[in-house]
Order: sequence, then structure tokens, then C-alpha cells
Amino acid sequence: MAKVSVVMGSDSDMPIMAKAVEILEKFGVDYEIRIISAHREPDIFVDYAKTAKDRGVQVIIAGAGKAAHLPGMCAAIFEGPVIGIPMKTSDLGGVDSLYSIVQMPTGVPVATVAINGGANAGILAVKMLAMADAALAAKLHDFIVDQKEQVESKDAKLQSEGYKAFLS
Repeated sequence: MAKVSVVMGSDSDMPIMAKAVEILEKFGVDYEIRIISAHREPDIFVDYAKTAKDRGVQVIIAGAGKAAHLPGMCAAIFEGPVIGIPMKTSDLGGVDSLYSIVQMPTGVPVATVAINGGANAGILAVKMLAMADAALAAKLHDFIVDQKEQVESKDAKLQSEGYKAFLS
């Protein structure tokens, strides 16, 4: 059963949503992935959100651009946490999507990552699931330690070789 559902309104969102999926795969988290338009196929969308819990979904990651209703509508129907990814748009650079997702009414929250923040959405979903899964928490701990070590290694290179080592 999928623990995370990754949903987008358009296939044009796939490059960003794939970053969330790559994180879920890295941590071994079961997921499903869908393209469903809340505007163009509302009946399919409502059924998707209403049945998510029955499918074992614990977290939804929803990406959307422009009016960006998909994450908020997921949060209105699905009782679990929803993470919204605002998509960069050609008209307003994604600020329209960001505002649409973060300005949810009281009682219908959507956790929101940066514009085009697919990887962070995946990491946030992993963090949510790791609260009740010791094995996943151990993998998350290793990931955090690895990130720290990568930064320390880069700083050591900077200190020994100087800034020009990073420019080529």
C-alpha cells in the first residue's frame, strides 16, 4: 500500500514532482503517483482524495501552478497531512501558486515548500512518516549526517584549496 500519494494537475509538473519521488525511493517509502486535474475532472479528483486513506495513504504531496487549488482541495477532503509544491509559472514566476497554497483558511492547513521544491516535499513527507517508523527514522538520521559531512568536506576543500577550486 502506498504511504505517500504524489499528485499533480499536469504532466508539465513531472520534472519537479519526480524530485519528490526520487527522495521517497531513496528512503524506500511506498508511493503512488497520479495526474489529476481538480478543475478539469473534479469527480475523479474528489474520489481520489476521499479514498486516499483507504489506499493506505498517510501523506499527500500535491503540486500545482497558477491558481494552485489541488493541494488545498486535497487538504479539504483528506484528513491526513498535505504538502503543497507551488510550481514556477511563466506569468508570475510561481508567486501566484505560492500565495494560493499558503493562504488556506483556518482548519485546512497545507504544509508548503519552496517554489519548485520537489525534493524538500519528499524529505518533509519522510520526516512525517519517520515519527512513527523507527527504521525510517534511522535512514533519515543517516541522511542528515551525510548532508552535514558533505558540507564539512566542501569547507575543508575551500580552506585547503581556496575559492577558485569551486569556480571551474
